[in-house]
Amino acid sequence: MPLMKSWVASANSAETPFPLNNLPYGVFSRAGEDPRCGVAIGDMILDMAALEAAGLIALDAEAVFDLPFWNQVMELAPEVWAKLRGHLHAMLVDGSGDQATIAPYLVPQADAQLHMPFMVSEYTDFYAGRQHAQNMGAILRGSPDLPANWLHIPIGYNGRASSVVVSGTQINRPNGQTKAPDADMPSFGPSKRLDIELEIGAIVGTPSEFGAPVTVDQADAMIFGFVLLNDWSARDIQAWEYQPLGPFQGKAFGTSISPWIVTKAALEPFRVPTPACEKALLPYLDGTIDGLYDIALEVLMQPEGAAKPTSICKTNAKRLYYSAAEQLCHHASGGCGMNAGDLLGSGTISGPEKSEFGSLMELSWAGRAPFTLDTGEIRTFIEDNDTLILRGAALGDGYQIGFGTCTGKIRPAVKFPA
Repeated sequence: MPLMKSWVASANSAETPFPLNNLPYGVFSRAGEDPRCGVAIGDMILDMAALEAAGLIALDAEAVFDLPFWNQVMELAPEVWAKLRGHLHAMLVDGSGDQATIAPYLVPQADAQLHMPFMVSEYTDFYAGRQHAQNMGAILRGSPDLPANWLHIPIGYNGRASSVVVSGTQINRPNGQTKAPDADMPSFGPSKRLDIELEIGAIVGTPSEFGAPVTVDQADAMIFGFVLLNDWSARDIQAWEYQPLGPFQGKAFGTSISPWIVTKAALEPFRVPTPACEKALLPYLDGTIDGLYDIALEVLMQPEGAAKPTSICKTNAKRLYYSAAEQLCHHASGGCGMNAGDLLGSGTISGPEKSEFGSLMELSWAGRAPFTLDTGEIRTFIEDNDTLILRGAALGDGYQIGFGTCTGKIRPAVKFPA
């Protein structure tokens, strides 16, 4: 699909992540204003709340855009999502008769502060990157062999919705229990092995009923959109606590997401098949449509005072083994009710080359192989005041479908009360 031209000139550049083909959803405010819904187009934001107040767009009997989240729109069902996207395209396409009417409702992105784009109902993190799973096995167990269940089931754990924050939010280095191999007792203090995980987050828009499973195809239709996701991880805290029930405090201190929800409709031209299964999945995990997306991903690290960040990883979302729809299907298969606003993390996305490893645990091989930044500084894990940046875009013919950056700066640990 080629670039769709808009009368918003900045949306026609090959460099913008927000062409007319994209139209991602976010929440913004300007000084002295309340946060409200907006749509990114080029270097501008279309003020959806103001359009609604002026009677220029309406989806429901009640206002759905003069709110600091997109959950109300999610709950209006896929047919309404498609109707909204059609309205926006008609308003913003080159040659639209609405240009003079709509232009006053555009706000420069440079003047806006971005907020969480939706209320996270629940958060589940999966483990769907095969290369990452093999790397972690080699690092932690001395063998890249996958766990016996990995090729049969989308493995995941339930995380903390309250810890999901928007890009730009600073993250405190977590305190927790760790245990040195030669120590008799664990100790408590700041994590020394702080890491990132490069992921894609799927947002559930259509809820499912408690007790009612859904098929993979139904699950695919339930997904509202996607964000970049950084599942910050304290590897030393995680190593001590995860037996036998899995991640807890090592994952509960922060998960960062990009500020714009890229709709599934915008990513449709970039669908690719899930990889051929080494072992056949059970029938309930069968779907009829391709489940992954060709999205180029990058991780950058910037120490405090550095003029620019260093690129430390480049990979692609099509490296995943399980799709978001397969994960959602499995999540609901036992009767778990899914809610509008549920967030599903894909799991760390890594490729076969070291340059494609999506975590520092892999890049430094658990600290045994330090790497050098462009500044000359050496890293194994994240140090205080380092900033980590995730970028992602599906690359089309003369355009890109971007998410905005997913950025977080690590602040020193908070001193624990005596």
